[in-house]
Amino acid sequence: MATTVIGRQFIRDVEGNAVGVILPLEEFALVEEALRQFAPVRGMEEKLVQIQQAVDDILFMDDLRRTMSDFAQANAKWWEPAE
Repeated sequence: MATTVIGRQFIRDVEGNAVGVILPLEEFALVEEALRQFAPVRGMEEKLVQIQQAVDDILFMDDLRRTMSDFAQANAKWWEPAE
């Protein structure tokens, strides 16, 4: 079996801006604790609070509306009966 070594992989948006990164496990281990402190989500109750707060986030709601609009045609197609 061949082994493939993959380094960092950047995830980019449609404009080419880096919005995420996939790290090798060794590098992830170096930043894992900082990531947990930056965006801690400890349990279901906290997740529910964050979901409830999302409706007041103008940017999130705008993005959600645009995403729903972008997928409206595909979603409608999925619900059509098979021929």
